[in-house]
Order: sequence, then C-alpha cells, then structure tokens
Amino acid sequence: MQSSERHPAHALWCDPVHGLVGRISRVLAERGLHAARTVVLVPYAQLMQVARAMWAACGTPGFAPRFETTRNWARSAGGFVPGVDDIAFDMARDLLTAQSLLSRAGLAASRVALAGRLVEIALQLAPLAAAEHPIERAAWADRVRGAIDAGKGSEWFGIESALNGIALAWAASSAYATDVLLGGGALAQVDQLIVLDGLQSDPLTNKLAALFGERVLRLPLATLDAPECTAALHPAADPEDEAQRAAACVLRHLAEGRAPVALAATDRALTRRISAQLAAQGVMPRDETGWKLSTTRAAATLMSALRACAHDASSDQVLDWLKSASALDGRSVRALEARLRDRGMRDWHSWCAFVAASEKPRDLGLLPFTNDVEAQRATLARARPLAEWLASTRALLEAGGQWPALHADVVGIEVITALYLEAEEGEIRGARCTLAEFTAWVRDVLEAASVRLPSDADSPQVVVLPLHQLLGRAFGAVVVPGCDDQRLPASPELPGDWNPAQRLALALPSREALETAQRAAWAIALRAPHCDLLWRHFDASGEPVRPSALVQMLQLNRSAADATDPRMPVQVAARPTPRPQPHGDALVPVTLSSTAYEDLRRCPYRFFALRQLGLRSSDELDAEVDKRDFGNWLHAVLGHFHEALKEAPTAALPARLALMAAAEREATREFGLSEAEFLPFAAAWPAVRDGYLDWLAGHEADEGAVFVEAEPWKEVPLGSVKLVGRLDRVDATPDGRAFVIDYKTESVDKTKDRVKDPTEDTQLAFYAALFPDDSLRAAYVNVGEKASGTRTVEQIDVIAARDALVDGVMDDLARIGRGAPLPALGEGTVCEHCAARGLCRKDFWELAE
Repeated sequence: MQSSERHPAHALWCDPVHGLVGRISRVLAERGLHAARTVVLVPYAQLMQVARAMWAACGTPGFAPRFETTRNWARSAGGFVPGVDDIAFDMARDLLTAQSLLSRAGLAASRVALAGRLVEIALQLAPLAAAEHPIERAAWADRVRGAIDAGKGSEWFGIESALNGIALAWAASSAYATDVLLGGGALAQVDQLIVLDGLQSDPLTNKLAALFGERVLRLPLATLDAPECTAALHPAADPEDEAQRAAACVLRHLAEGRAPVALAATDRALTRRISAQLAAQGVMPRDETGWKLSTTRAAATLMSALRACAHDASSDQVLDWLKSASALDGRSVRALEARLRDRGMRDWHSWCAFVAASEKPRDLGLLPFTNDVEAQRATLARARPLAEWLASTRALLEAGGQWPALHADVVGIEVITALYLEAEEGEIRGARCTLAEFTAWVRDVLEAASVRLPSDADSPQVVVLPLHQLLGRAFGAVVVPGCDDQRLPASPELPGDWNPAQRLALALPSREALETAQRAAWAIALRAPHCDLLWRHFDASGEPVRPSALVQMLQLNRSAADATDPRMPVQVAARPTPRPQPHGDALVPVTLSSTAYEDLRRCPYRFFALRQLGLRSSDELDAEVDKRDFGNWLHAVLGHFHEALKEAPTAALPARLALMAAAEREATREFGLSEAEFLPFAAAWPAVRDGYLDWLAGHEADEGAVFVEAEPWKEVPLGSVKLVGRLDRVDATPDGRAFVIDYKTESVDKTKDRVKDPTEDTQLAFYAALFPDDSLRAAYVNVGEKASGTRTVEQIDVIAARDALVDGVMDDLARIGRGAPLPALGEGTVCEHCAARGLCRKDFWELAE
C-alpha cells in the first residue's frame, strides 16, 4: 500500500494540517463535542469504510465520529415499512402501485404500458420530495405543479402531463425512510453534523444542513491541489482489443506493486469482458456497481419459461425453456429439436398442428412429449391475480427442475427475492393480469434490480466502480476504458424528459452542473499516481468511434502520451496444419444417398466428416425465408398438386388453378409460413405457377407423360450397401418407360451444365440406379420465374451414366473398406460453402506447404 500512501486521497484525509481527519478532530476539541454524538455525512456508501479506516490510521484515540450516508443514518435511527401507496424503491411493488394509481386516475386501459414511465418520473421526484418535511410536502407539490405541466395541444402531451401530475402527487403523499432524520428526535441525538460534500449537491443533505443551522460544518472532498499525472493513452482497434488492453494494463499495475487498481465502469458490457479476462488470470475484481439481474443466467432461466408459455411462442423459445428443464427427458428434447430444425418449424403452434395431423412414425413418436409440453404451457394460459401468477410460476419451475438450481445459486436467490416468489400470502398484491402483462412486470423488475456478488477479499486488488466514486479514495492506479465520445461524452445526457424550465422549478441539476461534476471526476482520475485511458476506433458493428472530447483536450494540452501496448508478446512455435487424410474403414456406410455420394466425389474428407462421422450444423429456426425455403415449399406444392391432379388428369386450366391454390395452402401450413414471411416470393409466384402449368400442358401433350407418384422413397441393394433416395417425381411415358424428374429452381444455365458430362452428373444417374429399368428416362425440370418459364433439361445418356456410377460406388466403397485414405482436396468452388471447412482447416494449409 506504499503507492496508496502517496496518493492525493491519502493526503486529503491524513495531512497533519489540511487533512479531513485532523480538521474534524480540531473541531471536536475546540467545541468540546463528543465524537459519538457527531455525524459525518459522506456522499456514497463505500466511503464510510474508507473514512473509518482513515480515522483509525491517523485520528485521535478513543471514540470515533459516526461516518454515515443519509440512508444508513436513517436505518440506524429507526425502522421503516412503506405504506400501501408509498414509493418503496422496490420495482416489484412500485410498478404495482403505479398500475393502481393509473387505474384510479382513469387510465386503467393503459396501466401496464404506462406504469414503467410513471415509476421513472416518480423516482426522479422522490429525492426532491424526501428533502421536504412531511407536513410541507403538499405545499411543495402545489408550488411546482404548474411548472411541470408538459403542455397541451397533442395527445402525447396530455398523457405526459397526466403522468407528471400523478407522479408528483405520489411523491408528495409518500412517506420515506429518511423522514426520521427530519424529526426532532434524530436532531436531538446529534450535537454536530459534518457534511463532506461530493461532486453533486444532494437535496436531503442540504435540508439537514439547514435544520442543524450553526451545528453544521461543510468540508469539500473534491480538492484538486495535487498535480495531474501524465495519462497513458491506449487507442484500440475494436471492443475486443480494448478489453484485452485494459486487462493487460491492470495486470501490469499489479505486477509493479500498484494495488489496489481502480477499473472505471463506463460501459457494463466492456467491463464484464475485462473482468472475465482478469478472472482467467486469477484476479477476481470486486464489482461495486453490481450486475443487472436481467443479464444473469438465473433471470434468463425464468424469462425463458415465461416466454415459452406465450400463446404465440416460437419454436426457439420453447426449445430454450425445455433445454434448461433438467426434469424433462433430454433425449426427447433433442429428438424434438432435430425434427423442428429438419422441418423448419419456426412457430410452435404450427408444429403442434403438424404433429397432431401427421401419420409418420417419426412424428407420432414425438406426439406424447409434445402433448406433455403443451400441458405444462397450459398452466400459464389464463389470466389470474398476481399472487396466483407467482405460485404458478414457481410450480412451473419446480416441474421443470429449475427451481432447486435457482435456490442453490446466490444470484438465483436474488431473483426469487426481487420477484417475491417465496412471499407469504398477502405480502404483495396485484390486480388480475394476463401472461403478457405478468411477463412485462417480471421483465421490468429484473431490469431495474441489481446484484452485487460477494467478494472474498477484504482488500481486493482490483475494484470496479463508477468514475465519480474515485472521490476520496486512494488507488495505486486508475484504468478508464470506454473513453470515447459515446460512452464518455463531455456533457452527460440529462436523466428524464424534463425541459430546462421544469428542471429549474424542481431544483434538478442542470446540464452545466452535471458537466461540472463529470469533469471533476475526470480530474480526480487524472490525479492518481498512474492513469490509463482507453478507447476504440471502431465499434463492434464497424461504425467509427472518436475519442471523448475530454481525451482530445488532454492531447491538445499535451497532458497525456501515447503508451506502448501493455500486452506481453508470447512466442508460439509454428505448428502447421497438414492436409487431413483420415481412414474410414471402421465406418463403411450401410446406406448411401445421392447427396452423400456427391460429397464423396467432390471431397473424400467432406464425406468422412459429414456422412461417416455424422457431423452437421443445425439450421436456425428463426432465420428469414430464403431461396432454399422457397424451393422446399415449391417441391411440396407440386407434390400436393400432382397427387390431387391424379384423380382428374384431364382437368381444364381453371380446375388446375384451383388445385394449385389448395396445394399452396397445404404446403404453407406444413412449413408454418405466414403471409408476411412469404411476401418476398409472393410477387414472383404467379409467374412461376403459370409457367409451370404451361410447361405441364406441353409435357403431357408432347411426351404423352402421365404422373405416377410424388416423392417416392426408393431402396436398392448394391453389394454391401443399400442405395436410398427420395425422388421428386416419377412419370410414365406411353411406351411404358419410367420418367424420373427432379425439380430445380436455379438458373437454366446451371441446370444445363449439370448434364453436359453424363459421368459428372451424380444426381440423375443415382436416381436411375434406384430403378431396375434399363430403358428409363431422367431429366431436370427447371422451374423458373423469368421469361423462359419452366423447361426440361434431359440427361440423354442416363443409362450409361448410371452404369458408370454403380461401378464407381462399388469401387469407392471397396477402397474405403480396405483403409484407403479420405483426403481433403481443397479445390474448386466446393470449398466455398462447405460445412466441413472448419474441420479440415484448409485456411491453414499454406503454413505447411
């Protein structure tokens, strides 16, 4: 702590002549006051322990003054229980009180939407009302009521004026825990009040000073007598670079004996990233700012359960809840997720309807589990009073196995407490509400509440704190990340929507006062023995960011210098990645599809990773509808259309249009698509449909082809393997030959390229191998939306291509069975969109070659 003793804050307290401890001691001696009947008010809670330690270090022996904040003083002076309509400074209660007040004011229909805004306004007025004597608050409210009227002339101003008026009445009629300090009893127990002024004026402190009159002494904490250090500037490339540099700065200061180090919390996300990097190095910071409960895992667990029970819940939301429910069958959850992703079911209700109507064994196996999930969701379906919502939510968490985990977690206990999930009957009351309204209440409570994790160290090496809480404390070094114009503006944004006239009438701090306070806090940071300032050039989104005006002024005054990168370079031996050449003889497939064999022909390693090992990426359920989705939908539409047309093959165009419309509706239902999701393709669909129907008429007339079946599943044994596949469609020609058709929605030129070399065309040749017929025909049908419409691209030499493919399949599988390597080729366009590219490490081969 030697560096801390040289800190200006240490001199502020312990200087023999000008130090606060010495000045307070002299006042007590000169006035003959007893230290135990003297209260020293400090501006924030963490300073109480600092002041007591400084008094113990350099104060007079014997009794010490009472170092207090107004809230702590009030707590020791007497207990306080807020009344039914009092501002409780507890978001759970205050939101319910706000809803009640809004209902009584004739705004019941909007009570849920406006409650949060009303609480926000009331909490801004509460410190002003608390500074007034309880019997004088009504008069105070009358004085300021006219000034805070938001104005007339529009519906918004009318609502804002109503909210201001309700909030003012609420704040003025409320009792406060600090009211005990304004009474005669508390004043009589204290002979001397000493106020250590912070960076901003506090209304209640000013009121107490006025009540004590001549028995008050005010001393400034913010003294700027010490010279500024030469701040070290660290411009970073992006947020990750900034976090790494900040963590390195902290570690360097600790290595050089400058503990404790202050880490200013200018950006919560950035600070958490820095703290995580410090924790990875064995340094556990003490966070004095706290984490919002809404950002914790415990809160996410609870919110996932509520979101999953909404009537319009997405499949992702339901899966998120099911994955955290340890009491449920994990195998069923995984099977359900695989099927949802396979079908692309984004909407949970669509899945329930689909699985109920499905006759496939794979879907029927999931029907009981789906019904169980629906039964759990139904427990939160109907509206009910708040007390019943809390009981039902706890029951849902218990049924899913999440409740014990919440109860065993420190943060989980904070969530349970903040939401009164273990409240006794009658402890908290609320009106009848829907699930959406209850979820909004839970969300707002968790967003407003904070949790501070307990720290094991009494003297932590690193302290995370707001910039203004550097006041009066000694740190060996200060690290301030986030020194850009967005996170550290020279003039802070004013809280609330009050205009300058309203702020003046309410005696709220002006923009100038807040700017002065921020600049004072900045100056305190610069008077630490060592100070590192960091900012980024670009945000995570790629948007350019400028350094704060406060940093730019330092650069202009040459009061700062660019610092070297604090990160220590580490020499890592080059370990080049060779091309992988695995052996798949232990995983010879028993079935083979056309796409699997296509992977083997394009890249053996791709076949090994995706087919033999079975590795695959999971598709996002909430992704936007793209060209691939349209192609899948189109395949389903044509399948339904032709199955219906099979019953009336000679139907005229109007009847065919009606059948096509029915097929559209059925396919849309199956894929769970809404009109909004299908909108990007809706404009093109009529042209695609008409072009296809024109082609179909010509196909039937010219080829004489007759539809046989859509999406048939075929299996053919071939040596030790079974060839399998699902075809898009099979027709029959007048001469009795099968006509295999595969739909394509790509460009016509790409489709034509497929058939240029019959031996390179895997798909049609493979489909031909699924038929024993040596005279079949096969073609791609390019379903296009352009002027060319739908066109047939036939593979003329399909039989020769099939025979060559069969020989190739048998030879390739035999070689795999003999242990032939399956190298990664890394050639051509195959690698551009390959799911196995991250496994074969193609981008790192150049180091080895």
